[in-house]
Parts: sequence; C-alpha cells; structure tokens
Amino acid sequence: MTAPTIRVAGGQGFYGDHVVSTKTLLDAGVDYLCLEALAELTLAILQKDRQKDETKGFTKDLPAYLGVALPHVADGRTKVITNAGGINPVAAGRAAVETAKRLGISGIRIATVVGDDLHGRLDQLPALDNLETGEPWSAFPSDTVLFANAYLGAGPIVDALRDGADVVITGRVADPSLFLAPLIHEFGWQPDDWDRLAAGIVVGHLCECSGQSTGGNFSGEWWTIAEPWKFAYPIAECAPDGTAVITKAPGTGGRVDFDTVRHQLLYEVHDPTAYVTPDVVADFTSLALDDLGDDRVRVSGVRGRPATDTYKALVAYPYGFSSESRVAFAWPDAYAKAKAAAHVFWERVAMAGLDGAVLERHEEYFGVNALGGATVALDDDLIDAAPEVVVRLAWRCADAVTAGRIGREMVPLALSAPPWGMTGTGRGMGGSPSELMGLWPTLVPKDLVDPGVRIDVVDV
Repeated sequence: MTAPTIRVAGGQGFYGDHVVSTKTLLDAGVDYLCLEALAELTLAILQKDRQKDETKGFTKDLPAYLGVALPHVADGRTKVITNAGGINPVAAGRAAVETAKRLGISGIRIATVVGDDLHGRLDQLPALDNLETGEPWSAFPSDTVLFANAYLGAGPIVDALRDGADVVITGRVADPSLFLAPLIHEFGWQPDDWDRLAAGIVVGHLCECSGQSTGGNFSGEWWTIAEPWKFAYPIAECAPDGTAVITKAPGTGGRVDFDTVRHQLLYEVHDPTAYVTPDVVADFTSLALDDLGDDRVRVSGVRGRPATDTYKALVAYPYGFSSESRVAFAWPDAYAKAKAAAHVFWERVAMAGLDGAVLERHEEYFGVNALGGATVALDDDLIDAAPEVVVRLAWRCADAVTAGRIGREMVPLALSAPPWGMTGTGRGMGGSPSELMGLWPTLVPKDLVDPGVRIDVVDV
C-alpha cells in the first residue's frame, strides 16, 4: 500500500553548505532527507584530498550531517540519501558506520553504491569524444587520468531502499536522481512511466540547490526575502500521481512563491524542453506552477520522454599549474593605473624570458568588467570615476616552479607602480601556485557501466 504523500527535503546544496538548516527540516518532519554534495569542482577538490590520503575522497562534512540526521533515522522518522561519497564512496560508507557507532546508534542499515568509477575501464569503452568540443579522447593518454566517473541514476538507490537501507551513500549520481529514487520506491513507479519519472526529476531539480527555491540568490526583489540569516531549505510534498507542493519548514526565513520556484526551475538548464537525466528526459515547459499562498507552490503536468542509452561521464587529467596576482588601485584614475600595472607586469615577465612558459593568461578588472564582463556597457566617464579598481592577472604553466617564478615579477611593483594605493589583495601580489585539473565531459553506454554497479550493505 503506497503512502498518500511523501515528504522529501533538500538538506544540502553543495559541499560546505550549512548543517544547521538541515536540522530545521528534520524537526519539521520529512520522510527522506537528500543531501546533494557534488559538483565538477567538488570532484576536483576531492581528488586532491585523495592524492594526499587514499582513505579520503568523500566530503569531509558528511559526518557532521549524519551526526544531526542519524538520531532521526534510528527513530524511524527519516531516511538519508546522499552522493557525498564523491570519488571514494567506500570510505564514505565506513565513515558513516563510524559516526553511527560514535553516537551509540544501532539497528540501522547503511548502503553504499559503487560502480560509477570508470578509472580502470576507460580502455574498454568506445570513443569518448568531448561533449563540448567534439575532440577525441585519443588525444590524451589514459595513464594520465586522475579520476573518471559516470553520472548514475536513481536505479541503484531504489535497489538499496528495497533492501531495507536507512542511509544510502553514493558516488557520482546525478543531482535530481537522489530525490527521484525515494518516489520510485514509495509509489512503485515503473521504469517507463516517463511522465511521473519526469515529475520526480523536477522535484529533485527544485530541491537540489538548498535555498535557491526558497529565495536564495533571488533575482527579483531580493531585499524582500524575509530573515535570510535563518534560511529555509525546501520540502516537497509528493503524491503518487507526480504532483508535488514545494514548501518550507514553519518559522524559518526565506520565501516560497511562484517567482522563487521558477527562479530555481530555470537554473543550470540548457534546453528546458529536454532536461536530460540518466532516468528520463524531462520537459520543463510542460509543467504548471500554482502559487497556493502561505509558502506553498504546487507543481503539476510534467511530461517526460524516454531516457537515453548513455550516461554522462567526467574524466579529469592534469592540466598544469596556475597562479595569480591581484592588486588594487584607488582614485583618481584607478582603472588607468590598474591597466598600466598589468602592462608593466607582462613586460617584466617577457624580460625575464618567461612569457613562452605561459600556456594561458587572463586579465580582468574588478570594478569595471570582472563580474559582468563585456555584457555590461560602462560609460567612459563612469570608468574614470571608479573609486577603486582591482586588477586580477592569472596564468597557467606546465609546472609549479615556473608559475611561482612568474608571480615574483609583480612584487617589485610595490614601490615601482603607478601612484596612489597599490595594495595586494586575495592571494597577494604573487600567489602560491595551484595544481589544475582538466575536465573532459563525455558519454558512455549504460550497458557497459551498469554491470559494474553494486550495493554494499552494512547493518550497524
């Protein structure tokens, strides 16, 4: 017998999000707490962690989230689903077990989904052409790969829930699939029930970015969002027919209305008629949003099409080292002085014989064009009157030593720059080099990935 309504909540929108907001969801009562922790940048951060310590590679804040959630799990009030396993879900599963034992919690099942890791199988896969450029992967040797992961769908999470899991930890699962899985499990939706699957994906998309459905980053009258210091995260009240109401916990800040929900609906969407996920292709233009008032918005009418036969995958490889320098100049003529300092810097780099080692370089001016770029038209008089301008110069080299050496060419300008107020900011006048990773998006056949997917279950 299926439940009439399932409450699914988005308790995390990124690695480093605030745990306190998660507690408000649990206190309000949710059946499933979904913690979405991954992005492409996050995978790169986790890879650097794993390079230093092979037992790492999952998000370090996972134990903090579980510390808040596991008492509710043990009491049977909620279940937790998260992709915080990153590029080492096995280690994340061990950390979850250790957290439960530390809290004195027993009688729960923790499942770990593995198999998204393609690192050792790239040579078995067909051409891995770059999704964005069409360039063939053969241009890069496989032995340079740092990590390679497919974006799995809801399927293995559903299997884990059917096996009685109370906590499901995955590696790279597509963000909205975390939220779709409990709906498939609870309502018995079929693999080809495309409209309902698409409705579940919309729920996931609206909840995956924590506060963005409840007024965060709101591009309308943002100053009217109530009490943003105690921001609410979204709760979706989901029905078996695929309809859902997006709401928030009582007594929290933020707002849920037509505008805040549609704001998130269009976030990170290339083609709203074909939002491609591992589970279904959802048509965001088919749905209706009805503002019910009192922080409640109903979502209905979502249509979907059959899923593709491929998974998106992401391959990372060494991409050299970067460094940067940021210096600020004050009025008058702040922009002109910042440009002059940049010119002096690059001339010094050339005089040092290092310009040939610069594989890429970037130059931008905060206060003029750094955030808005060329899309913002600024009057010359306005630019000339800028009270301060920060110039950011960045460069990429093949090795860390050269990247760092180039940064030294900015330091002498401390006493030899244009006048009035040159000040180092951020990483300073010659920042320490950072290792870079190149990211290669591609597609891989599902039938070559799925046989390697498995679920490990531990009873605590």
